[in-house]
Amino acid sequence: MKVGVIGAGAWGTALAITSARSGADVTLWSYDNEYKHFDNVEIPGNINITSELSVLFYMDTWLIVTPAAFFRETLRKAREFYNGQPIIICTKGAESTTGQFMSEILNAELPECHEFGVLSGPQFAAEVARGVPTGSTLAGTRSAVTAGTDVLNKLYLDESDDIIGAEVCGVGKNALSLICGYNKIAAAGENERAMIFTRAWNEVMQIGLAMGAKMHTFLELCGIGDLFLSATSETSRNFSGGMAIARGEEPSGTVEGIFALRGLTARAQELGVDTPILNQMQNKLKI
Repeated sequence: MKVGVIGAGAWGTALAITSARSGADVTLWSYDNEYKHFDNVEIPGNINITSELSVLFYMDTWLIVTPAAFFRETLRKAREFYNGQPIIICTKGAESTTGQFMSEILNAELPECHEFGVLSGPQFAAEVARGVPTGSTLAGTRSAVTAGTDVLNKLYLDESDDIIGAEVCGVGKNALSLICGYNKIAAAGENERAMIFTRAWNEVMQIGLAMGAKMHTFLELCGIGDLFLSATSETSRNFSGGMAIARGEEPSGTVEGIFALRGLTARAQELGVDTPILNQMQNKLKI
């Protein structure tokens, strides 16, 4: 199988390595021919690095792993080379300007794609690159899920058809991780942290249910699994970003949780879902 991985940051490179170990011939697209180097991890020989989007035409499956901020732009550039392949969205988050989720952007920018899915779960890129056992939820159409399980057979995958639920979980855990990092510094004590965490996640769930998500999805790897990983670890960029904001410092790198929290509160307002805790935390974080 030929796999095109679009995006060569840490997560894109990790998924390219995983796909190659699964036996696929991988083309890793990078806008500048650079990719993430992991300590003590060799890039398999069946990975080809390229800055040419045109080669994606010949791929059997696409994995899109660009940051949320560049998802739409990259998709527009790649559209002319789309050849009906199943697409797996591996980007978690909401677009900063519109609050749209990645599947909504895909539907708008590539409406001819009818077979797609979302990969979401507790995944630190460096551990995936090293081959540490990792589980995720793969939600999508039947063909997309089948393609994804073939490409990523080194991961433990829970299969689902709840695309919007998996996306809400991914966006929600980014926001909750940011909030938990902030409250690690700013909360009065452990009791308050637990209270805010629980009530905020309930609000995320209510947004998801209003959008048609299934309750069970929030209990899967893309839900509670990813939440446990990202909202409890300073390794998470969102968690450490929240801590930095609480200290009055500038967060380093891309902090998707900022856009996620904005997107969730905007979506809640559109849906008429009451989210007092998310609104309160957005005001405290001044974002």
